[in-house]
Amino acid sequence: MDYGDSVQKVLLRKIRKAEQDLVQLKLDYCRFVFGLTHRARVVSGGNTYMVRSVDVESMENTDDGGFSRPAIDGTPADQPDHTESVSLGSDWELENAPSPAVR
Repeated sequence: MDYGDSVQKVLLRKIRKAEQDLVQLKLDYCRFVFGLTHRARVVSGGNTYMVRSVDVESMENTDDGGFSRPAIDGTPADQPDHTESVSLGSDWELENAPSPAVR
């Protein structure tokens, strides 16, 4: 193995680690900013769903420096054993979310 191959392997390993860290940071952002956790209950289209997956890649930078809501998949909350997830997109609200403060 020559020096170039060694450097490439080290850099690839660092890139993969940084990508994993970014995904984890975005998941943390979803939890603390949006209150979104695995198995959280959300309302979309008048129906309640349990979150099954969060697509952090769908999050976009906003003008205020934050991130947009992620697209999520969920299953109907009244059918907990239902295995088919439904794509809810980013049009959802956390169930029983506190009302925004009046300014």
